[in-house]
Amino acid sequence: MSVKSYDPLAALRTPGGPEFDVFTAGTVFLDIVFTGLHAMPAAGTEVWAEGMGSCPGGIANLAIAASRLGLRTSMAAAFGDDDYAAFNWRILSEQESVDLSRSRRFRQWHSPVTVSMAVNRDRSMVTHGHPPPMGATEMIGRPPRSSAVIAPLSVEEPLGSSDSGTWADLARKDGALVFADVGWDPSETWAPSLLDQLEVCHAFMPNAVEAMAYTHTETPREALYAIADRVPLAVVTDGANGAMAIDSTSGEEAYVPALRVTALDPTGAGDVFGAGLVLGTLARWPLADRLAFAGVCSALAVQQFGGSLAAPGWGDIADWWHDVREAAGHGGAYVESLARRYAFLDRLVPTVPVGAVRRAAATMSLHADVAAGADLPDRRKG
Repeated sequence: MSVKSYDPLAALRTPGGPEFDVFTAGTVFLDIVFTGLHAMPAAGTEVWAEGMGSCPGGIANLAIAASRLGLRTSMAAAFGDDDYAAFNWRILSEQESVDLSRSRRFRQWHSPVTVSMAVNRDRSMVTHGHPPPMGATEMIGRPPRSSAVIAPLSVEEPLGSSDSGTWADLARKDGALVFADVGWDPSETWAPSLLDQLEVCHAFMPNAVEAMAYTHTETPREALYAIADRVPLAVVTDGANGAMAIDSTSGEEAYVPALRVTALDPTGAGDVFGAGLVLGTLARWPLADRLAFAGVCSALAVQQFGGSLAAPGWGDIADWWHDVREAAGHGGAYVESLARRYAFLDRLVPTVPVGAVRRAAATMSLHADVAAGADLPDRRKG
């Protein structure tokens, strides 16, 4: 990237260590985002959007979020041979510094596409795509050595299977911590057996709805305790209610409230949270600091339209912390609470270089005009 990067793990790196901090795999979509719509179009009508942009979506949200936080990131995905794929590949590899050495291009397979329309702080989406020509494990082979991998719990490629193992199992055998996530179950059966895969995982990061559904509990905290019985690092995110976690390796339990923000677009917010949590874990921060950091990353993201475009960089985080510090002492109890909760950023932000990665430094396309909905100082746009 043309901007200066910041390596938050520089002090922990050793000769002969893993090549990457994070490796992940999944499906990349071309996301086309329309914003500024006053209403959804009625049948047989046409409406004009005030803003529009295009960006890589799907697993690219997570890869871009991790890379913008200074993590050395590698991603595996199937790419077609169309212009959509060429655009996504260029943005990820050249603009966002994501390694694609385990990704593959396939002839006569077109890229999955999602059109997202934002109306009144909500969004509707239409997606078209076909299954990739090859499974992830077959395509990847043995993953590059990484400190952590982020992988889904899957029926198709279960973690910890007795066969040769998935790509995530191979990475774990090479020393990677496995951070597991899970998606919405369209059948709504929520089979608890899916959680048996957590036996080989270091962390599990579901949202509250998913956590309660899979553990058959009635509150997010009950779900957290059920998950903590299965995995060393249990995390449950609960939207505007914040996040809670238990780390049995350190004996810590923490709850961090969400920041007060106007959420314009939640696309990719969970991916941004996950990237922040992985960074904090690899950096060996206390659990409360990890949750707080992941929370502010997610909060900065939802104030912007555009999925991967919204992922903050260290420049955005430094700007936000400077604003909090400047307001401390005369901004009321809420600002004082933020100043106390995020005091750990004092030891990080002074080392962030001027010109560090900011959201506007890597836009959705060369000429995107997606409206920025965040309440951010003008210096973040530079």
